[in-house]
Amino acid sequence: MIQYDPHRWFDHFFDLRGSLVREISGRVSLCAVWTVMVVTVHFHWYPLAIPPLLHTLVGTALGLLLVFRTNASYDRFWEGRKLWGGIVNETRNLIRAASVQFGADREGLFELTRWTAVFPYAVVSVLRGEGGIGPLASQLKAQELTTVSSAQHVALAVASQMTATLDRARRAGQFSDIIYATLDQNIQQLVDYLGACERIRKTPLPFAYVVHLRRALVMYCFTLPFALVSSYGWYTILDVLLVTYVFFGIEEIGVEIEGPFGTDDNDLRLEDICETIHRNVYAIAGIEQAPRESMPEEL
Repeated sequence: MIQYDPHRWFDHFFDLRGSLVREISGRVSLCAVWTVMVVTVHFHWYPLAIPPLLHTLVGTALGLLLVFRTNASYDRFWEGRKLWGGIVNETRNLIRAASVQFGADREGLFELTRWTAVFPYAVVSVLRGEGGIGPLASQLKAQELTTVSSAQHVALAVASQMTATLDRARRAGQFSDIIYATLDQNIQQLVDYLGACERIRKTPLPFAYVVHLRRALVMYCFTLPFALVSSYGWYTILDVLLVTYVFFGIEEIGVEIEGPFGTDDNDLRLEDICETIHRNVYAIAGIEQAPRESMPEEL
């Protein structure tokens, strides 16, 4: 996700990165070239103008479809952000309570903190279809790393290790069954957030809606010159260029933000969130962070 100051217009007004201009430039340029051909034929060979009423009516319906598309995509984006906010809160709550309940068992607390810091990185790997558990792999023992990495679901394997750590402390008499159930409830909530993120990732907008919208958008934009040429003449080229830039841009925004867990410019900065969790849980537990591999600067 690109950080910017919304009050400073001209600091980002001409930016290309993240603005999706590159993504839609091919479609917009093709419409512009097609418009040049239509206008040229209309004025030099054969009149091609049609009444604009149809495009006025269809344009209204198309605008509503585009609004729904972007609203649905933004709902997915914002829900993803809320879920990751929940992951941040639950990891903090887990270690905050565990740092008191583990008492003098610093080794057990360190193990739980380590697995808790690994969990969000494992979630990122699952959501992006990658292998491994990210840059904190170096903090795990060889056997632990092998066990988790070879699991069918890496993030669930890490969550199981967190629960196993609590269970060992319970059996060692560090806290009661009630405290164990309370702490494990935080882990269950983390798994629930993971499942909700997977739901967003694995359930795109309905295929029929997306296909129909794109077909309607292409037909509208490529027939628009016929409706405008009699009124605007050669200015039709500029008019179509503006309309197609707006319409294709809105549709592409919906595509960009409907899957917020990737590495696009407008996706969530998951690495930053994971790093925040990493720092927070170690600080809450009063444990010095172990050296680890360097993080990428940006998504």
